[in-house]
Amino acid sequence: MAAAAPAAGAASSEAPVATATADLEAADEDSREVRVLQSLRGKICEAKNLLPYLGPNKMRDCFCTINLDQEEVYRTQVVEKSLSPFFSEEFYFEIPRTFQYLSFYVYDKNVLQRDLRIGKVAIKKEDLCNHSGKETWFSLQPVDSNSEVQGKVHLELKLNELITENGTVCQQLLVHIKACHGLPLINGQSCDPYATVSLVGPSRNDQKKTKVKKKTSNPQFNEIFYFEVTRSSSYTRKSQFQVEEEDIEKLEIRIDLWNNGNLVQDIFLGEIKVPVNVLRNDSSHQAWYLLQPRDNGNKSSKTDDLGSLRLNICYSEDYVLPSEYYGPLKTLLLKSPDVQPVSASAAYILGEMCRDKNDAVLPLVRLLLHHDKLVPFATAVAELDLKDTQDANTIFRGNSLATRCLDEMMKIVGGHYLKVTLKPILDEICESSKSCEIDPIKLKEGDNVENNKENLRYYVDKLFSTIIKSSMSCPTVMCDIFYSLRQMAAQRFPNDPHVQYSAVSSFVFLRFFAVAVVSPHTFHLRPHHPDAQTIRTLTLISKTIQTLGSWGSLSKSKSSFKETFMCEFFKMFQEEGYIIAVKKFLDEISSTETKESSGTSEPVHLKEGEMYKRAQGRTRIGKKNFKKRWFCLTSRELTYHKQPGKDAIYTIPVKNILAVEKLEESSFNKKNMFQVIHTEKPLYVQANNCVEANEWIDVLCRVSRCNQNRLSFYHPSAYLNGSWLCCQETSEGALGCKPCTAGVPADIQIDIDEDRETERIYSLFTLSLLKLQKMEEACGTIAVYQGPQKEPDDYSNFVIEDSVTTFKTIQQIKSIIEKLDEPHEKYRKKRSSSAKYGSKENPIGKTS
Repeated sequence: MAAAAPAAGAASSEAPVATATADLEAADEDSREVRVLQSLRGKICEAKNLLPYLGPNKMRDCFCTINLDQEEVYRTQVVEKSLSPFFSEEFYFEIPRTFQYLSFYVYDKNVLQRDLRIGKVAIKKEDLCNHSGKETWFSLQPVDSNSEVQGKVHLELKLNELITENGTVCQQLLVHIKACHGLPLINGQSCDPYATVSLVGPSRNDQKKTKVKKKTSNPQFNEIFYFEVTRSSSYTRKSQFQVEEEDIEKLEIRIDLWNNGNLVQDIFLGEIKVPVNVLRNDSSHQAWYLLQPRDNGNKSSKTDDLGSLRLNICYSEDYVLPSEYYGPLKTLLLKSPDVQPVSASAAYILGEMCRDKNDAVLPLVRLLLHHDKLVPFATAVAELDLKDTQDANTIFRGNSLATRCLDEMMKIVGGHYLKVTLKPILDEICESSKSCEIDPIKLKEGDNVENNKENLRYYVDKLFSTIIKSSMSCPTVMCDIFYSLRQMAAQRFPNDPHVQYSAVSSFVFLRFFAVAVVSPHTFHLRPHHPDAQTIRTLTLISKTIQTLGSWGSLSKSKSSFKETFMCEFFKMFQEEGYIIAVKKFLDEISSTETKESSGTSEPVHLKEGEMYKRAQGRTRIGKKNFKKRWFCLTSRELTYHKQPGKDAIYTIPVKNILAVEKLEESSFNKKNMFQVIHTEKPLYVQANNCVEANEWIDVLCRVSRCNQNRLSFYHPSAYLNGSWLCCQETSEGALGCKPCTAGVPADIQIDIDEDRETERIYSLFTLSLLKLQKMEEACGTIAVYQGPQKEPDDYSNFVIEDSVTTFKTIQQIKSIIEKLDEPHEKYRKKRSSSAKYGSKENPIGKTS
């Protein structure tokens, strides 16, 4: 292990600060400082009209996956016995690599055999913007192995003159297949690829074959093949030999990539076709090509019969500039809580501009939260909501900017609160499989409704008891906002003694606990999707808990259930003790008194999941293998276990982590590997996909970012057979040969990438320039023509309380956006010009 060194990022905080102009020029000159970050969020809604089984049992057990090219990165729960499964699953993740297609596969679950792929929706990366932010029905396309293609090929072609044995001259084509990059995983592992190289013409098909490369998605072939292009009789004595026109137009080189199946059939990985006439003007041609699906000729397929899938997709690609560019926009946004009225602030105007307020809320809440500005802003916009609320019973029930800001805030800061409160009980519910069905129509044969009712009551009581005793764990930010909501609600409805409680319960019960109970996987409370019976149990518990919170806070004598069986069940909880307990809990979490969160003494649970790790010690036969293990990360330690809930096999204290970096695929011929470098031997880990690997690296880096003795250099490959594969150093303790990934300086506490969030906001304003212009015109109209307007259509959808202040803010926004446009445009031009068509970064066959 290398000697301890200062953190790589720490030195930057001590460097002298140059002038702003110099910084900007330097940043502009070096585009490497621009970070290209991709993210994907959306919802898998439902499928319909799927193909039925032949025979009496026509229903299917279906699930859906999300794939980057051929790599699965997300999987929904299984919906049983349906040809129109309703998934309703939201997703969000960072995309850590380049990709060609975003694909959604609908599967039929098979217990005994491989799951059957019913159909797919494949969208080119370039076309994702056409579907952004709107729900769309997509027809399912057939899944044909000949169209499942990803990766690229590096090819070189040359024409040489060849003198034959009898002294005549003929033309020879040299085909040099150099390498491939980004081939797909086969059954979760790197493939065993080989290529066939063919010269194809009207009356010829000469084929040759490369060697098989074992266990790699980036094979280096470096094999040369020779083909005779013209016969010697076609040679004419000229200063430069030229292939006859009619021959060159008809010949092409075809490269087919295959995965060697050994004892089973080889799998097609893609093909490229290059006409020989690319050499018409030059005797040499070299380029990267994207692999293409096989040409199926006139083969037709009835796609209408496969059914369709309803999706909501929002893909974003952000070019994040150095921090100094974002100063003016951040300053304007962070002033928002102090602007009077708040509807004239830049943050509020952003919400008005976006068709989907979630687009604005996601980056806005993170930025304001990072700078301790969220509480005053959320309070101000909530007060604006209250002005329009006429009935106390509907308080904060809509999807306004205020309610969405609070929803997002609770997701960000309330994760640990949910874990310490709900996780132990949810684990018990999911693992016990007790039947809790109380709907007479849905009872299974042999079920006893009274027993089920008792099971359900036991869970509800246990969960309710834990929640009302959890106030000391409620995050301070949530308590501060709840306090403000309570005070404002009491002022707005002074004659309603219960409204101060319902203002808080509408968030903490209805939008927080109840949602987490019904979808624990989404909140990282469970590692996998629950089965159908457990989901039904969680749904019944969630309904009861949210009604208990609402009923207790409003002191209603009747429940709001539509179902008779739920009304009967809820009578068990209509006691004064429940009302008193709810009010006491709401009093505690909406108090300004200082709390000592249980998180200060207990380790915070950050992430868990199943991955593969390489054996740490020696094995009997001398070979170290990879084993599946359950990993668990808290704020104190990283552990792995044979199974969830079992004792830890190995523990790494977080304070001992020196670096967390990706591991080169060549080390073990495995994708998605990373290494946790600590005071003992490095721990080599393989994640299930690139998204999961990226998330683990990110959370491990963040939790260990302030550790002393963090490394400045590391080895990107493994130490095997007495040397480091990367630099060939023989000493296992040799200093790393590559600088550690530049990250957050160790002396800065940061959990939010504020530059990324500000860049997102810039992009949203850029997309909304026409709306900004309309709002600006509306402000001018209102300022000139005071009073009611005859034709208010142009601005009736905007909230404009103070036209003068709003007008000034819009002008500031437009000015800042124009200045930010310049470096973005320069970077785009530099990026497009730097990648030559046919280069690895811009291969032939790529659409733009």
